[in-house]
Amino acid sequence: MTGGAVAGPDGRLRCPWGLSTEDYVRYHDEEWGRPVHGDDALFERLCLEAFQSGLSWITILRRREGFRRAFDDFGIAAVAKYTEADKERLLADEGIIRNRAKIEATLANARVLAGRPAGELDALIWSYAPDPASRPAPRTVADVPAVTDESTALAKALKKQGLRFIGPTTAYALMQACGLVDDHLADCMARGAAPGGRAT
Repeated sequence: MTGGAVAGPDGRLRCPWGLSTEDYVRYHDEEWGRPVHGDDALFERLCLEAFQSGLSWITILRRREGFRRAFDDFGIAAVAKYTEADKERLLADEGIIRNRAKIEATLANARVLAGRPAGELDALIWSYAPDPASRPAPRTVADVPAVTDESTALAKALKKQGLRFIGPTTAYALMQACGLVDDHLADCMARGAAPGGRAT
């Protein structure tokens, strides 16, 4: 079936994109689609998805450790205190994507979230997870949407909170990456994997 799961070197079936590079194999098998909880962990994913806008995800994935070093592991409280000097430091950091608008949005979003009760971001994002029973397992890549009603509503809710650089497509990528939906193909070895992910 065109666009269906593909056997890797180990003979196990995976989503086609998950075999394109070694970095993707690890990310596909161990992270993508597994539930992520915790305000800081979800803030990191929100930021990285925003930085990915207009770029390939592999570009972000290969710089993720650089991003974590540059942004204090995406601790909301820490990033919210960044100064103009920090912004200039980030703009000069070759370990990240030096996009002024995205860096400024990250700092602004941290300031918004730092004023919210602990757990509120986690609860807000996860409130938009659809009922798994309402979503048939995709058989091919063509069956995987780029935007859904839930991601559109989530983007709207995040913007209402004052967050920037988040639209329906970015929101859906977040939902996929953080396990709100399971978009591994029906025959993929990672579909229905046990909960995991990076939480704080």
